[in-house]
Amino acid sequence: MLPSLPKLRGIYPDMYSSFRTCSENCDEKLNEFLKRTYYIDAGYDNKDGMAKLNSRMSHIEGNCAANRIFYLAVPQEALLDVALSLADGAQTTQGWNRIIIEKPFGFTGLSSHRVTQSLLSRFEEEQIYRIDHLLGKDLIENLTVLRFSNLVFEPLWSRTYIRNVQVIFSEETATEIQGRYFGDYGIIRDIVHSHILQTIALFAMEPPVSLDGEDIRDEKVKVLRSIRKLELEDVVLGQLKENSVKVDRYTKSMTPTYFAAAMYIDNARWDGVPFLVKTGIGLMKNRAEIRIQFRHVPGNIYRERFGHDIDLDTNELILRDQPEEAILLKVNNKVPGLGLQLDASELNVLYRDRYNVEVPDSYEHLLLDVLDGDNHLFMRSDELASAWNVLTPVIHEIDQNRIAPELYEAGGRGPVNAYYLAAKHGVRWDDEL
Repeated sequence: MLPSLPKLRGIYPDMYSSFRTCSENCDEKLNEFLKRTYYIDAGYDNKDGMAKLNSRMSHIEGNCAANRIFYLAVPQEALLDVALSLADGAQTTQGWNRIIIEKPFGFTGLSSHRVTQSLLSRFEEEQIYRIDHLLGKDLIENLTVLRFSNLVFEPLWSRTYIRNVQVIFSEETATEIQGRYFGDYGIIRDIVHSHILQTIALFAMEPPVSLDGEDIRDEKVKVLRSIRKLELEDVVLGQLKENSVKVDRYTKSMTPTYFAAAMYIDNARWDGVPFLVKTGIGLMKNRAEIRIQFRHVPGNIYRERFGHDIDLDTNELILRDQPEEAILLKVNNKVPGLGLQLDASELNVLYRDRYNVEVPDSYEHLLLDVLDGDNHLFMRSDELASAWNVLTPVIHEIDQNRIAPELYEAGGRGPVNAYYLAAKHGVRWDDEL
């Protein structure tokens, strides 16, 4: 068991800077937290430093059995030095050890494989938690809850009834992801490889045997292995114009800050259904949602009542995290009054109205999962490799041919070619972005 009053121990070069954005009403809690915090000065692969860390933790734990979690928010080039040093010099023998690793998870499929093999030489698979804070959103958990606990949705979750799926994630400001890290890795390796593909896997997976993390990860990896390798013709790259917003040095390179693509899952459930992905920074609003557009009613006798917009008679389920958490279902209904005219309306659940509770931060959610040993929102090594297999061919082609991204203005909708891409696959993006 963990101590009743857990303390934070670790190697952190600028500990207090992480708390500068704390709201005014948490000063007391912050001070209490800092009293349980220790700073140990050591290098990434410094054995003496790890020995000091281990000694301090052992002193705090006393003779009690205790578990240890190591959280590694370090540059990728230092990851193995830190992880292997911790494995050799700071693990407890009186309980379990778990290691949390921040993305990106490699620069290429090959480099990711090498890192994975090195980690597995010291840690067991079940000890490794690859964290992506975007997967800690309630939107992600709601994917499986809505589908598997509601009879009204589960029978419809296939190519028979779903026309297309749109996964949208955008940031209004470019300052969210500035700096050397994003400049080197770009939006494909940072956002698409982990968050986007994990979202698609959770959405499209077969019903797992249970809610056990390994059962869910078994189903996710099947989806990832079934995703068709991306072709460049089904990808749109964009980059913020350097003079449109104050951004960091990634705008002086070929690094994309926007990505749109049409993906397909080659299995019996999803054959032929386009999964349209759109993600970028410096766009007109913060937006995170999944839109499921259903097929038209065959032989709809009310079609003529919709006018000329054929999309109006399409039912749509929208799962939204930003700008406000909501579940929306678009249905057709009669316009009140004389005559028979149909309109599309939304049945909605707005979280702020339905639940008067504070929504935990995504890191709170995921860190609690690590404490509980719940790993279903963390990428297993085979998931990691399968995700790289989807993206590696197109990344290689982009890098080898130095494909120039389409420039776009800050605060806009992004590259216009994203709309042509959607039209090519029979999809119309929602007008909000």
